[in-house]
Amino acid sequence: MGDGTVDWGAFSEAVGPRARLLRNLLHYRSIAVSEPFGLPTGSLTIMCLIAANPGSSQKELAEWAGITSPGLVGVVDELENRGLVTRIRSQTDRRRNSLVLTEKGQRTMETMLAAVSQIEDPIRDALGAD
Repeated sequence: MGDGTVDWGAFSEAVGPRARLLRNLLHYRSIAVSEPFGLPTGSLTIMCLIAANPGSSQKELAEWAGITSPGLVGVVDELENRGLVTRIRSQTDRRRNSLVLTEKGQRTMETMLAAVSQIEDPIRDALGAD
């Protein structure tokens, strides 16, 4: 088939392989967006969740983002080291840290979201609202 097309055979009508390819494509593009900022993959997701849910705990963020708590700790540590996120120790539960996006974090998130939109808009348009 040297023309760039592929015969999916038994998978011709299957959604799974195509969804996996789309997920991989978006993942690599997400890395490309994060890379200029030197941030770990998943940083934008975490910043967006914190912005929408200020005061969230790390446990809640890990659950919402679908990552392990230890995986989240590395992302949050990096965001905090860069001055993008602040941890605030809970007054009622010393084991809990609430997370808040800083002004610098808000600006960084907005810049990254603009880059993501450029990547995702054509895909969203191709997929359609349905």
